[in-house]
Amino acid sequence: MIFKELYDFIDNKMRMSHIYQPLLIKTLVEADGSATVRQLAQQFVLEDESQLQYYENTIKKMPVKVLKNHGIVIEHDSIISLNVKKITFKEKAQLKRICEEKIQQYLEKRGLATWDYRFIDNPVPDSIRYKILKEGKQRCALCGITAKERMLDVDHIIPRSRGGKSIADNLQVLCAKCNRSKGNKDDTDFRDIELNDKDQNCPFCNGVRKVADNHTVFAMKDNFPVTKDHHLIIPYRHTYNYFTMTENERSDATELIRVLKNRLEQRDPTITGFNIGMNSGESAGQTVMHSHIHLIPRRKGDTPKPRGGVRGVIPKKMDY
Repeated sequence: MIFKELYDFIDNKMRMSHIYQPLLIKTLVEADGSATVRQLAQQFVLEDESQLQYYENTIKKMPVKVLKNHGIVIEHDSIISLNVKKITFKEKAQLKRICEEKIQQYLEKRGLATWDYRFIDNPVPDSIRYKILKEGKQRCALCGITAKERMLDVDHIIPRSRGGKSIADNLQVLCAKCNRSKGNKDDTDFRDIELNDKDQNCPFCNGVRKVADNHTVFAMKDNFPVTKDHHLIIPYRHTYNYFTMTENERSDATELIRVLKNRLEQRDPTITGFNIGMNSGESAGQTVMHSHIHLIPRRKGDTPKPRGGVRGVIPKKMDY
């Protein structure tokens, strides 16, 4: 085969159900044409964003947390450092040796079970993966995000670690973030959750200028602010109000509100309070029928009589 034939195959003839084929060819090209299966597998891991996110989450939750508690490492702006004074080359060698001994002892005891979440069942065959992604309309069953916005996984509803099999009835589409958040202790079938496509007429589904996001929700500045830095927290999927949001969406919204609140207070010391609220239904004042939560910074003296706060939705009931 000559270059033109290979290029034509990639450009016109290659049919893809995943990125594996072009990734394999790209890796072989970068290795001057040949590589062992092991070398190829190592490169695939480096390219797999979902696995990178998985290990980022694992590192933060377990070894970093434990070693920070023991004073071994420190963390600053996502940089992890050994909490030790400058060490010599010889001391570095001794530390590497003792760590390698500990790893070897553990591997000898556990073998492949060290990584058993990968070896419980066969991976999902490409033909089934394609079927699940097609039936799921290339959209996360939990948050509704599409393949264009985030990498999608085929998730085992009953986790493999609990005996779940790689069959169509036990598989659903989840984005990388939702899948990592779900973990292996949840067997919820998210395919039954109503996911509405983005509404072309909805101002929150189209052309918004988001300033932050958290998994299933994002934040934007209100176009008609009650006070300076009035923000809205909005689910990515088109859902009508607080009561139609999923538990995940409400949890993500709460965390994003906390982050925004801290950010605003640090940036503006005149902020002395907040109102947090949502209008659900026309009679409650909702005008945009896409769920959104208001985060309204308050400052001393911004209104003569702040007493009553959100009770002001019915003005006569505000003062009590």
